[in-house]
Amino acid sequence: MDNPYIELNKVGHIIREFSYDTDAFELVWHRDQEDRYVETLHKTDWKFQFDNEVPETLTDNKLFIPKNTYHRLIKGTGDLKVKIYKV
Repeated sequence: MDNPYIELNKVGHIIREFSYDTDAFELVWHRDQEDRYVETLHKTDWKFQFDNEVPETLTDNKLFIPKNTYHRLIKGTGDLKVKIYKV
């Protein structure tokens, strides 16, 4: 299965864009192999959820995701654009 986003590699970070027409089933639980910070680039109603926690609306603040921690995105309305910093 292809990734449900478009990714642009920049110096020091990655930009990921998720389209409003992404199917919710494509946003699967997963773990990443490195620590990372995620920052939204606009206001959104998309949500983020760690395993065994209540989903939270993404904000302008940087969200820290420790490596090997299960998490997922929950689709909102409109597109989602985030900046990712791998640590």
